[in-house]
Amino acid sequence: MNQSAPPPYRQIADAVRARVDAGELAPGDRVPSTRRITQEWGVAMATATKALAALRQEGVVRVVPGVGTVVAARGNQGSAPDGRSSGTEAAPGGASRGRSAREGDGALTRERIVRAGIEVADGEGLRALSMRRVAAEFGVSSMALYRHVGGKDELVMQMADAAFAEVRLPEPAPTGWRDRMEAGARLQWALYRRHPWLAQYLSISRPQPMPRAMAVIEWTMARVEGMDPTTLLHMSVTLLNHVRATAAVFEDDLEAEQHTGMDRDQWMAAMEPAYERILRSGGYPMYAGVDGLESDAVTLDTLFEFGLARLLDGMGLLVEGRARGAAGV
Repeated sequence: MNQSAPPPYRQIADAVRARVDAGELAPGDRVPSTRRITQEWGVAMATATKALAALRQEGVVRVVPGVGTVVAARGNQGSAPDGRSSGTEAAPGGASRGRSAREGDGALTRERIVRAGIEVADGEGLRALSMRRVAAEFGVSSMALYRHVGGKDELVMQMADAAFAEVRLPEPAPTGWRDRMEAGARLQWALYRRHPWLAQYLSISRPQPMPRAMAVIEWTMARVEGMDPTTLLHMSVTLLNHVRATAAVFEDDLEAEQHTGMDRDQWMAAMEPAYERILRSGGYPMYAGVDGLESDAVTLDTLFEFGLARLLDGMGLLVEGRARGAAGV
């Protein structure tokens, strides 16, 4: 493997920039959406979002509320989506100098601010999120955002609840308790894949009041019968925590890729010589039995699947035991 190759998001960003430089995409043209990038390049949504975030940071594209991500005018990042100059100069981070925050207020709504926050967190991680960073997406000062959200803590909670609103509960719903819990876990897993920051944000010890998230959990547990409310809550939180804790690594991996410039496969290839030296000692037979350290024998997906199956196996003993007790068996 060529360890000097740029990470996937960088390759995508460079390809889009090449199209801009060649004139295939003119100022004001919409660039490929994250969904189109995932389809065209075969990457995850987080990688696609990160590629667009890199292009925004470099001034190649900009986000126009109600329009999408468009090519920025050359030498003027404040141009209108049709390529006309807005008469402002872009300041570092995307905010415009020479235009007051009030002039941009008409484009701001709570929903748009929340969506912009999600895009920033998806592409750059939750640590990169700030009121100032989100305000830069609209070309306004951070104070303009406070007219719609109370601060960063409120914004992130709104972002998390809005993310859970993306979950589409299947109809018809699974009728069996195990099938329903499994389906609910998979819906959450897919959601955390789309939004790598979300799993780390959620707290088990200090749960955040988010109605849409609570609705997903309520649906997941709806077919479990014969349990007292406390036991049912323990079952739901245990399942939630398995999915959340495993998915929390998505954000860690995104940050590691940003810091090292290497994706997981590149990093594993770089570490392979060190692992081989350890395994040659003969003191680690369990590890030595795995067919190659850079194989797919153990991945986040396999850990999720294995843990989910074992959890449901154990809960099955509990559910069946309560059912036998209720029947007097």
